[in-house]
Amino acid sequence: MNDPLPHSKPHYHLIDGLRGVAAIIVVIYHLGEGFCTSPADLWLANHGYLAVQFFFILSGFVLGYSYDDRWTGMTSRVFLRRRIIRLQPMVAAGVVLGVAAYFMQGSVTWSGEHISPIWVVLAGISTFFMIPAWVGSPLEIRGNAEMFPVNGPLWSLFFEYLGSLAYCLAIRRLSTRALACLTAVAAVGVGGFAIGNATGYYHLGVGWSLSGVIPWGGAICMLFCFSAGFLMARLFNRLPRLEVRGAFWWCAAVIVILLSMPYVDYGGCPWLNGIYETICVVFVFPLLVWIAASGKTTDSVTTFACNFSGDISYPLYAVHYPSLYLFYAWVWANNLTWGEAWPVAAALVAGNILLAWLLLKFYDAPLRKWLSRKGKSGR
Repeated sequence: MNDPLPHSKPHYHLIDGLRGVAAIIVVIYHLGEGFCTSPADLWLANHGYLAVQFFFILSGFVLGYSYDDRWTGMTSRVFLRRRIIRLQPMVAAGVVLGVAAYFMQGSVTWSGEHISPIWVVLAGISTFFMIPAWVGSPLEIRGNAEMFPVNGPLWSLFFEYLGSLAYCLAIRRLSTRALACLTAVAAVGVGGFAIGNATGYYHLGVGWSLSGVIPWGGAICMLFCFSAGFLMARLFNRLPRLEVRGAFWWCAAVIVILLSMPYVDYGGCPWLNGIYETICVVFVFPLLVWIAASGKTTDSVTTFACNFSGDISYPLYAVHYPSLYLFYAWVWANNLTWGEAWPVAAALVAGNILLAWLLLKFYDAPLRKWLSRKGKSGR
């Protein structure tokens, strides 16, 4: 979800690779949602939603690294235009696929209520412009309180824009000490939200809806993750690197394990899940980013894995969910078990990865290149 790094600076290939690993886990996590009734009984990549917090930390780090020393001669308008060019083409693709999937489902809410096509189209338009659907409004076309019911995961792009705006207007102006204080305060907020059981499940699966405390939890997590990423970018050349042999594979394995961990409720103590998620977000994820930024690819296999997974990470995240809406409808209509549905689920993972690659090569990359040239010529 980040701008390409300046050619004059080294590229963090391992960070790109880890973003792709996390994106694939998000797809698997969303597949598992079709077979659970709550966050506590989801058994397939139970903590996959924490990948969004990992993405936010990555975004903060790469944006800080890319732009902290480049504001001389660059305006906020230029920065925000670059962010829009980076993010909006795949938002548009996700909206088109989401609207198409909704029509394929018969234009009905999950409870079976028919929705007029005009509201489906309006929901798509509002999603494109990152205007959330209020709970109970006609734009909330699925009846599931999603912020963006055309394509649910696009809620994180809403917070990505907020984080970019906060960086552009305020955070970049903070001293390193003030930024460290902001990060620490936000970390306490993250821990308080998770361990204090704000959601009812002692978890950080927040931000996807405007219902109750969910958007506030998303804002707190975004504030910490972006601030932590910005802070690490400032400190990276001042503090020791953590060079680990085979860093990409070790970090990828840790991410898979952390995001696949079952709901932590040992001895009937669900607050342990809040502690677990706080540790992951506040301590382990920043450490993994630091290790990845410290390392380099040293062989062709690792280089290919990082380049490919990094390339498809954002397109995959942005466009995979519409097909999962159809998957859910099929599973629930036929009362299928995972044992019966897994071949289709596996095909969806492979198909969405292929779709992400095709969209990147023949739509996203060419369009962004054209928009960037047009933006420069229009200055």
